[in-house]
Amino acid sequence: MSSQGFQKEMQTIGEKLLLKLQKLPKADPVEIVSFCVVLLFIVTVLVLMIVACSCCCYSCCGCDGRPDHRRRKTQVRPTAH
Repeated sequence: MSSQGFQKEMQTIGEKLLLKLQKLPKADPVEIVSFCVVLLFIVTVLVLMIVACSCCCYSCCGCDGRPDHRRRKTQVRPTAH
């Protein structure tokens, strides 16, 4: 997908979301609850991704940005008889 196509698609999704938000105060209670559940799911996934990425980066690098060599895994080799 080209960058223009992606940009157009994101703009279309944003417009649909904005239209949905504008209609939300007049919507049925069931529709409001379902929209909130979907929104909560999206936020939860984004937060979990941020936490996972930060934990992964923290385990690879120390707080100062340098690699932490103490956590490097060592290879175990079989002993010869």
